[in-house]
Amino acid sequence: MADPLALTPEAFQTETHVSRETMAALETYLTLLTKWQARINLVSRTTLADPWRRHFLDSAQLVPYLPEKAACLADLGSGAGFPGLVLAIITGKPIHLVESDQRKSIFMREVARETGAPVIIHTNRIEKLSPLQADVITSRALASLPKLIQLSLPHLKNDGILLFLKGKNVAFELTESRKNWKLAAEAYESRTDPDGRVLLVREIFDQNGRKIGDRGASAPPDSGHR
Repeated sequence: MADPLALTPEAFQTETHVSRETMAALETYLTLLTKWQARINLVSRTTLADPWRRHFLDSAQLVPYLPEKAACLADLGSGAGFPGLVLAIITGKPIHLVESDQRKSIFMREVARETGAPVIIHTNRIEKLSPLQADVITSRALASLPKLIQLSLPHLKNDGILLFLKGKNVAFELTESRKNWKLAAEAYESRTDPDGRVLLVREIFDQNGRKIGDRGASAPPDSGHR
């Protein structure tokens, strides 16, 4: 059942200024999401009462943070395609979507086929992928920040950024991450969740002050965060 206070497609378009063609693609995406949700658990059922806010605007709010010159983007733990597939539809930039669940990968392939989204889907565990050399890595609801950084570093260019949708524990997660790395990071208010934050990590240094990716710098060993 739809939430009477749910964000409408028209309000979403007003918020994001996307074209009619992009809206048509996103509406196709939502139709497929609703259809597939009846067969497999793609997203929390309760979120489908307000999908334009909970999934599409939540993903689209990352667009202003994407560097204009970013050529290679990667979304880790893409699930049903949020935020990576939405970003590909809106920006037209090719995006690597990494998802180990075969059923969810098949769903994303169908959405990509129906919408023409420029995505490369990897049905594999992140740890088993060859380095993606991404300018930007995104993720939503995959893991704690220390684990996300650890998963991202092998796939991030030296001057790349991390862009994560995080919840109310972001301050604690930043504190935990800084036990292993020195971070240049900012947390911005979410447009969809009063407790949520858009976390932008611009630079990562090891404890000796050397930028990760520079010669001699290295990521810390597995610290046990999951």
